[in-house]
Amino acid sequence: MQEFAVGLNLCPFANKELQAGRVRFSVSQADSLEGLLHDLHEELLKLEQDDAIATTMLIHPDCLQDFDDYLDGLNLANGLLDSLGYNGVFQIAGFHPNYRFEGTAADAAENYTNRTPYPTLHILREADLEQAIDTYGDTGEIPERNITRLRTMGLAQINNLRQACLPS
Repeated sequence: MQEFAVGLNLCPFANKELQAGRVRFSVSQADSLEGLLHDLHEELLKLEQDDAIATTMLIHPDCLQDFDDYLDGLNLANGLLDSLGYNGVFQIAGFHPNYRFEGTAADAAENYTNRTPYPTLHILREADLEQAIDTYGDTGEIPERNITRLRTMGLAQINNLRQACLPS
C-alpha cells in the first residue's frame, strides 16, 4: 500500500516521515473490537512515550471487516482517544478495503484514497500534522487533486496497484 499512498503522493506528508523511519506499522492480532481497542490503547502509549514515532498504522486484518462495523469501531476508537485525554494530541484517520465516502458510488475513485488491503487505524500526532500543514500551505486542494489523479488512472490501474500490495 506504500506504493499507492506514497508513490502516488496522495498524502504529501507521508514520504518524508516514511523516509525518516518515523512511521510505525503495527499489526493487531485482535479478532474483536475489545481486543482492537486494547491494542489501540497500547499504540497510543507508545506514541506518547516515543517522539521518534511520528505516526502509527494500526493494521487489524481479523477485526471489523464489515465497513459499517468498521465505522462503528472508528467512532469508539475516537471515543477512547477522548476518554484517555488524547483529544487534541492524537487523531485517527480511517482506512478500509471497502471505504466509501457518504454519497458516493461504491466504485467511485475518491473512495480509493482511503482504501487499504486491510482495515487500518492511522494514528497521527496533531502537532506534527499542524506543522506539516503550516509548511505545505493550503491543503484544501489535496482531496480534489487526489480524486482527479485517481479518476485519470482508472479503476483497472488502481486495482492492479492494490493487488500488488497483497501477499501472493
